[in-house]
Amino acid sequence: MAARGRCPECGSGSLVEDAHYAQQQLVCSACGCVLSEGLLTTTYSDEEHLREVAYSQSTGQKEQLSRCLQRGSRRVQDLCKVLQLPAAFEETAVSYLRRALQHPAFRLLSREKKELLGGCCVLVTCRQRSWPLTMGTVCSLLYARHDLFAGVYLSLQKELGLSVPALSLADLVTTHLNSFRLLQPAADVPAAFLEDKEQLLARTVAIVELASQAWLVTGRHPVPIVTAAAFLAWQSLRPGPRLCCPLARFCRLAGVDLPPPAHLRLKELLEILQGMASQLSWLRGFPLDRKVVVKHLGELLQHRLFLLKNAFSQHGEEQQDTAPGQGCPSQGSGPPSSPAGAQQQRRPWAGPARPGGPRRPLLPPCLLQPRKRPRSAPSAAAATGDEPISDSELEQYLRSPEEIRALSRARACL
Repeated sequence: MAARGRCPECGSGSLVEDAHYAQQQLVCSACGCVLSEGLLTTTYSDEEHLREVAYSQSTGQKEQLSRCLQRGSRRVQDLCKVLQLPAAFEETAVSYLRRALQHPAFRLLSREKKELLGGCCVLVTCRQRSWPLTMGTVCSLLYARHDLFAGVYLSLQKELGLSVPALSLADLVTTHLNSFRLLQPAADVPAAFLEDKEQLLARTVAIVELASQAWLVTGRHPVPIVTAAAFLAWQSLRPGPRLCCPLARFCRLAGVDLPPPAHLRLKELLEILQGMASQLSWLRGFPLDRKVVVKHLGELLQHRLFLLKNAFSQHGEEQQDTAPGQGCPSQGSGPPSSPAGAQQQRRPWAGPARPGGPRRPLLPPCLLQPRKRPRSAPSAAAATGDEPISDSELEQYLRSPEEIRALSRARACL
């Protein structure tokens, strides 16, 4: 239907009333300019009172997502796709992100920290759903520093009051082994080096549990321990062609990084296993080297509690076995006061060579191998009571008027 007037843009008089989504609009048919728009009933509370609002204010058009929330939501979606997480995880992580950005504690964060909020929300969601995911994996995907990510992660738990369970070692082993290329055929991996995932996972978990019982896990980064345990488990399943493969080549074939402390964790695990192997009667005639230990690793893990108890005793049992001032009767060596005997008893990781031999207590390595040069705290000079007192501090030592008068007389005499 034509209407009177002219278009302010092109000056045409062909103005028509057009119903756009049941909303009357005055439109120029020549250039398409909208001269006026009608009113539309909204879904807000205004509808209860039969009020009409403009279309631009209806259906929540003003509640636009902030640019930060849009970027964070896209980052959460990308992480969930890369990690192949279920759709419910993505919805929960986005809801945590929305709550965090609306919280006053996160409004003034730097841009670098706000970009890590999405990864923190994904990590919290996975931990709550018992999905094995480590903080290092998220940091590598976001190219973020571990210390900065950890600070944002802890702040998110504290401010939002989120309950996040800790990741167990078994879950960490599962996550770490999922990235191994030795579990599926590949062109650069020999056929003898391929291994079944379930068998490798079960034996690696058993070795990690043994390391935890032997105080090798407490206070240490878990990834080097898991790497060393996976290497021992992989060698023990087929020791024939795999004993000659070093740890560095194993990590290179598996497609994982070799953490620097992994060699030390491997050495400590082998020393524990050698002490346990000395308790097996059918191995006493063999030299307990690395090859023998790896070949019988399944038997050692099957009876690990019994072998640990027999191989490593507490201080009290060792003191009862050796009388004061005498050497161990089964050693046939000099008394412990001699340099050779003292050095042999101070060997922290030496397991018993034969039944009745010297046994070390099952303690953390930090107690068995203390620092060569312990850090000494600055010692303050002991107070003797003869230190001089300055005149400015003398007044606080005067307690009575008689003392004040005596001090005045002494000063007058001087």
